[in-house]
Order: sequence, then C-alpha cells, then structure tokens
Amino acid sequence: MKLSLLALVLGCAACAPMAAAQTLNLPDGFRATTYAEGFRRPRFMVVASNGDVLLSDTGAGTVYLLPDRNRDGKADRRQVYAQGLNEPHGLAIHGGFLYVANTDGVVRFRYKAGDTRPPGPAEKVVSLPGGGGHSTRTVEFGPDGRMYVSVGSTCNVCEESDRRRAAVWVYDADGKNGKPYATGLRNAVGLEWFGNQLYATNNGRDGLGDELPPEGFYRLRAGGFYGWPYCFTTRAGQAQVWDKEFGRKSAATCKGTVPAFALTTAHAAPLGLAFYTGQSFPASYRGLMFAALHGSWNRSEKSGYKVVTVNRQTGQVKDFLTGFLKGQQVSGRPVDLVVARDGALLLSDDGAGKVWRIQYRR
Repeated sequence: MKLSLLALVLGCAACAPMAAAQTLNLPDGFRATTYAEGFRRPRFMVVASNGDVLLSDTGAGTVYLLPDRNRDGKADRRQVYAQGLNEPHGLAIHGGFLYVANTDGVVRFRYKAGDTRPPGPAEKVVSLPGGGGHSTRTVEFGPDGRMYVSVGSTCNVCEESDRRRAAVWVYDADGKNGKPYATGLRNAVGLEWFGNQLYATNNGRDGLGDELPPEGFYRLRAGGFYGWPYCFTTRAGQAQVWDKEFGRKSAATCKGTVPAFALTTAHAAPLGLAFYTGQSFPASYRGLMFAALHGSWNRSEKSGYKVVTVNRQTGQVKDFLTGFLKGQQVSGRPVDLVVARDGALLLSDDGAGKVWRIQYRR
C-alpha cells in the first residue's frame, strides 16, 4: 500500500468525515464536557503551575492560553498566547521558559505562570528537519533537567539518512550537546516521564494489512533501539519479528531490539499520553497511563478514535472513553491528554476542534 504524503502530514484528518452528533461513553461516575472549542487543529497541551492550560494549534500556527480562573470547568476565554509559529505541536514548561516544538525546531519564550503574552520574542534552541512525512515534533523535560525531542520518519518504511529522524534525541535545556537517546521509533508522538522512566507511544508502519503491526507503548532507555524499519513487536514484551516485506538486513537484527511493553489495535495511531496524578478519580486510576488513539485512516474497518488506559506493570490495555466511532462514522479524533490542577483529565480533539474535560463525580 502506498502511503500518501498528505495522510502522513495531516494524520489524515480529512479521511474520515466528522459526524454531527456525539455520545461519549465512559465508566460509571465519569462525565465528559466541553472545556474549550473553536480550534482548527488542536494538538498538545501543558498545564502551568497556576492551573492555566496552554494548547498548540498546528492548523492556526498558534499557541492558545485557556485559563479557568473561576474554576467552573470551562475555559474563561480562548486567548492567543503566541502566533506565527511553524506547525507548533509539543509544549513544555521548564526553567522559566515555555518551549514550543515547531516542525523545523524547538523555540522557547520567557514564561511565568499567569503570563498572557510572551514578554519577548521566541528564541530558537534546536533546529530540526522540517516537514517531510511525519511533521509533528514533541518536547518533554526529564527529571535530569534535560530536553527530550521526538522526530518522526519521512516515510512509511525506509532507511533514513538523517539520524534525527525516527528517534528521540536529548539536549541540554539550551539546545546544546544533543545526542540520540532512543532510535528505531517510526513516529513516537507521545512522550511522558513517570518517576525516572520515559514512556512513549509509537505509530507502526502501514501496508501489511489490517492487523500488522499492532501499535505499541514503549519504555525508553538511553541507547535503546526499538526496531523500525527492520522489526516490530507482535506480542507485548516478547522478541520482535523481522519485517520480511521490507527485507533489509536479516532476522538476526531483531535480537538486540527493545519490544513494546503493551500493544493495541494496528493503525489506531496512539498520540499523546498522560499518567493520572490527580486525586479526584477513584484510587484505582492513580498512576495509570491514559493514551489517546487518534484513529486509523487506512484500515478496512476503522480502529482507534478513543482513549485507553495502559497498566505499566501488566501491559493491560482497556477502553476508557469511546463513542467517537459509531459504525464507520467518526465524530472526533483524540490527540493529547493532561491532568488539570483540579484533577480532571483534559483531552484535545482535532476532529471536532475542541478540548474535552473528563471528571469523576462521586
């Protein structure tokens, strides 16, 4: 199957028309409401220390500020924080700066909680290969104070000439001393630290039918090689298998690769993830990984379009929020998750152009 460049760049948002009505399904006691809406392609979020939410919109080239100062569970306003950006995606707050991962590099603005506009221009700290297939970039800071940046591949399956592609690199906070951290990840869109462990989602290759390869969730480690383009995981935690259709190198290449610790349906496109660290959900949810499955574009029966929980000890994946997919009709495409200051879970949706708020009511 030939993968179109447009589908790679846009996540094929146009491939599945949005249905008008939405009925979201959640476990008993949970409710989803609208936190903010009216966006073009809302993507990743970050929560400031005062509770303000910042959201990237790749379609608008904008980072929005979404405060809820009256604490009514809705954004008070949708305010432009910074604009004129180049497909902004990943966001991180660290050391008095807001970091924004554009498609061609990471920039930062001086920032303190409560700011409504940057006090000065953006400073570019890292240059990245722009566009070319998977165009989103993700930035995350570790407990070591260093900056971790993910860049996807240019292709469905190929050998990249640029080492920064299909990899996570680590840099000093000012962008210096960059080096590979984890490689062989076709498109690791979601990055999140929990404790001293960096976790990632990854979008597997296309063209092997409806069921291969399953989408994976990974524990990243320095120097780890995760298989792409030569190998992929078919059973969580077990040795990867050789991609014989691609046919480069040999099955022996897979012996040194790191498998996914958890799997979900092929082509479901896991993007953002968050570990639940709030107090308002039942205790059984605390420490669980929540992952947004953006949804398939090239499967005979669509997969994804939901939020799942992933148990980091057992690798068990369970549905948490469904209802964006009714038959083959789509009404939303989950992108990213963050835990709000009040313990609610916020979910960006670039199919409906909005941010959902998920809360538990006892």
